Amino acid sequence: MGRILYLDCFSGASGDMLIGALLDAGLPFERLQDALGSLALGDECAVSAEPVTRSGVGATKFTVAETAADPGGHPHRHLSGILKLVERSALADASRARAARLFRRLAETEAAIHRMPVEKVHLHEVGALDSIVDVVGGVFALEWFGAGRIVASAVNVGSGSVPCAHGTMPVPAPATAELIKGAPVYAGPPGGELLTPTGALLVSEFADEYGPLPAMRIERIGYGAGSRDPRGHPNVLRVLVGEAEDGGPAERVVSVECEIDDMNPQIFGVLMERLQDAGALDVFYTPVQMKKNRPGTHVTVLAPPGRREAVCAALFRETSTIGLRYGEVTREVLSREIVPVATGYGEIRCKVARRGASVVNVAPEFDDCARAAREHRVSAKEVHAAAVQASRAAGLAAGGR
Repeated sequence: MGRILYLDCFSGASGDMLIGALLDAGLPFERLQDALGSLALGDECAVSAEPVTRSGVGATKFTVAETAADPGGHPHRHLSGILKLVERSALADASRARAARLFRRLAETEAAIHRMPVEKVHLHEVGALDSIVDVVGGVFALEWFGAGRIVASAVNVGSGSVPCAHGTMPVPAPATAELIKGAPVYAGPPGGELLTPTGALLVSEFADEYGPLPAMRIERIGYGAGSRDPRGHPNVLRVLVGEAEDGGPAERVVSVECEIDDMNPQIFGVLMERLQDAGALDVFYTPVQMKKNRPGTHVTVLAPPGRREAVCAALFRETSTIGLRYGEVTREVLSREIVPVATGYGEIRCKVARRGASVVNVAPEFDDCARAAREHRVSAKEVHAAAVQASRAAGLAAGGR
């Protein structure tokens, strides 16, 4: 059975609601703080989570409080400034790259709306520090659960109008509407804006599919509170975490392929980064012998179906290929969970993979091992071995239950 995370967006979605729901479902607050790093520490802002009720439903309210007030209000940052702030987070490299990609996507959306170059765009509401923390924290929180499949309901965007940097606009606001394109949405009660740009950004990035609650065995439920508390309507985002029943439906991904025999091999390193930025799940290269007896490279990219166009664009832009092949394939992904273990070098996260109830693989997070090795001035392999031993002592050995 595979792990499923279901986003029930009956009252819309925002970055703080999503983080609150995942904290409510079991994400340790301290782990979130550690991942945010200096982005949410010091004199600029502080993060907190507290229990609240919304129309009688208990939920967790995640709050980012800016401690250094700006007399001019929230700063309208350029993309370059936001990316520097993202670098201050303590996310793993792949997660930091994903957060950066989300802000690039947002900047491109705003540039299209204003019809100006990306480098000149001011990011308005999402340029505020609290929204930056919401996006970076949302990336960490969604990845922490290790779900092999994330499903979202149709999204309630709200109704009426909302004041924004462009003036008073109908709901959804321009950037929100662009970001949620392709997803099922509807205008429901209560009035006002229910889907924010940060919510649209995170839901559209992580949702593999949209629809009703899939067949699953629910293990955890979390409710994340919005700021408003309208009467008769719980203003919460609900997440349900569990295992797919009877193995769950197969996961569909798109496979994009090409062969290249006339390109500087140094470019392949950059290409992999660009493809990951475009949303690739996996990229690998295979040496092949091509026509005219030339050695070449077979490029294979796996990506969510919704990211096919971005992957194809990156391949054409970054390489010398003039043709691609693509098609959807089925893959089975083991359910994954991040479990911290205590070692003599500190806490090390281990990725535990299960097929059904059986543990089939336990892998210490190498970023944690490398960090601990630097701090204790030992080799990374010593820390890695200690983490493996600690995982076995905790009953997480492969082949166990």
